[in-house]
Amino acid sequence: MVKIRLQREGKKKAPFYHIVVADSRSPRDGKIIEQIGTYNPMTEPATIVLDQEKVATWIKNGARPTDTVKALIEASKK
Repeated sequence: MVKIRLQREGKKKAPFYHIVVADSRSPRDGKIIEQIGTYNPMTEPATIVLDQEKVATWIKNGARPTDTVKALIEASKK
């Protein structure tokens, strides 16, 4: 199963995330299929950069976003 999820980057206590499409069996920071955006919770307000076309394409093709990514997708639409 293919999932849209977060991949953690950054230093200790300074997280930065890539929003990626990956096989659900691969580890959190392991092999990915495609990077479709970024999320930086350290800025005020949090910065979300997302390629909406790629998100729509992957969801149409059967990729399931995690709960956190689903919330980020909704927040980026506003």
